[in-house]
Amino acid sequence: MTITTVAPIIGPNGVTAPSYADILSFIRGRYQQIFGADVYVDPDSQDGQFQAVLAEAFYDMGSACVAAYRSFSPSTAVGDALSSNVKINGIVRNVSTFSTVDVQIGGTVGTTIINGSVQDANGNTWNLPATVTIPGAGTITVTATAQAAGDIEANPYTVTTIATPKRGWQTVTNASSAAPGAPVQSDADLRAVQAISTALPSLTVLDGLIGAVANVPGVTRYRPYENDTSSTDSRGISANSIAVVVEGGDSQTIAATIAAKKTPGTGTFGTTSETITNVYGNSQTIHFSRPSEVVVSSVISIKALAGYSSTTGAAAVQALIAYINSVSIGGGDAGSMGWDNCMEAVKSVPGAMTFRVTSLTLSRDSETPAQADVDIAYNEALTTDESHITLAVS
Repeated sequence: MTITTVAPIIGPNGVTAPSYADILSFIRGRYQQIFGADVYVDPDSQDGQFQAVLAEAFYDMGSACVAAYRSFSPSTAVGDALSSNVKINGIVRNVSTFSTVDVQIGGTVGTTIINGSVQDANGNTWNLPATVTIPGAGTITVTATAQAAGDIEANPYTVTTIATPKRGWQTVTNASSAAPGAPVQSDADLRAVQAISTALPSLTVLDGLIGAVANVPGVTRYRPYENDTSSTDSRGISANSIAVVVEGGDSQTIAATIAAKKTPGTGTFGTTSETITNVYGNSQTIHFSRPSEVVVSSVISIKALAGYSSTTGAAAVQALIAYINSVSIGGGDAGSMGWDNCMEAVKSVPGAMTFRVTSLTLSRDSETPAQADVDIAYNEALTTDESHITLAVS
């Protein structure tokens, strides 16, 4: 490639900057025009080394200009620039979060629990909201937050110990698994939330509702469904209702968001319920669901070829784990996780040409392994880790 300038160029197709090699060739060409074609400029000469320093400086300047140009768009900005861009949409990058779990508190009507906490079977402490008052029904569901940061797990019906006893407070339990804490929100996740957030002022009510739910702090995955018929649909969703499945986030905030965004008169469907009082003093019960976790196990059988190393095999396992954990709630429109997509994930790692996959089986919740897609119910979310993935090398 022959260039006429070392400067970046902004044109109809965006910004471009010459490569280091092109810049070095340009500088050497001009140098030889001045001092003669026979001047020695090879890399082992002082002149050649100085030209390389100049080329590197011009290249770094061009790269900085390209980065600055791209920092103005949410689709290409990174880091702090992306954090600034998304503020236009009224959203901010999520900081690291704590795990949360919905717990049902039971006891004497009118009992007020102040700064209460509970514990799970592993001894982890979960803090309740600052004030919890048991209503007339005798039970109330609130969101407890892990006292320790990070991915603190709690399976259903394992948060059963009252850590701060209070007269009138009798029981505590969790019907669903805890939503894991998360690190500082990645650029990729923030871009996805920004794309969803543009639906907030849209004419489609469901798009606006899910855009608002996605912006609730702590929400990691979500999936909306709508049954606009006059009878229960094939998923079991009630007639003329919306069903939102949400992972993470405070249950009261999620319910309040749904109440604020849904069409008046539209019913809500789900296994979690919260009572919301609007600005007019009227109360209504909002239903939504927490996803049921489905643990996926897999056996990857590979034949090692020339150049294979255990590092490559470990990378293949991690690629499969990352893909399984990224599958949307309900499995998207297909309602399943594709076996072929899992195979593509395994073969996507660097060094994939050094092994051949002879078999890849999948199973959910310890069911019979098979080389087939994994079906996912509308309110289920897949999860896995190293303890459920086996790599067999021959």
